[in-house]
Amino acid sequence: MKLTVREMAVFGMLGGVMYASKMVMEMLPNIHLLGVLTIAYTIVYRKKALYPIYIYVILNGIFCGFAAWWIPYLYLWTVLWGAVMLLPKQMPKKIQVFMYMAVCAAHGFLFGTLYAPVQAVLYGLSFKQTVAWVVAGLPWDCIHGVSNFFCGILIMPVVFALRLAEGNVEKGE
Repeated sequence: MKLTVREMAVFGMLGGVMYASKMVMEMLPNIHLLGVLTIAYTIVYRKKALYPIYIYVILNGIFCGFAAWWIPYLYLWTVLWGAVMLLPKQMPKKIQVFMYMAVCAAHGFLFGTLYAPVQAVLYGLSFKQTVAWVVAGLPWDCIHGVSNFFCGILIMPVVFALRLAEGNVEKGE
């Protein structure tokens, strides 16, 4: 996955856009565009989408602190990236939007569960305590999943804009 200078600049900016979008929406708990951007970047850039995703993760650590909360970020966004990579590239347009919205929502609903293993290891939680930690976070995961679903309506417009910027828009899209 050799990068051109142009790609390095673009991916740096896209990672910065992820971080800026998170900061702008920080006042709204668990409501953000990170899932939307992760999915859109993955659709357009495939494997190379990991570059802006991890630039975002590193920026988060730099500006918010490399603390215990940050460690799950090393894999949480990769799970979403991987889920999108497993979807067929050529889905019928009629189901494309809803499929991406559903994947975005699922990541939000499962965020606390995906986060839990690191919490368990770092804080020495038993299985019962880990389950209790996940259950206690379910209201926040519900907000996260529902908001990701509705924000997911923006995925295909972002994909279109990225493809347009890359000069990869086909006629009729």
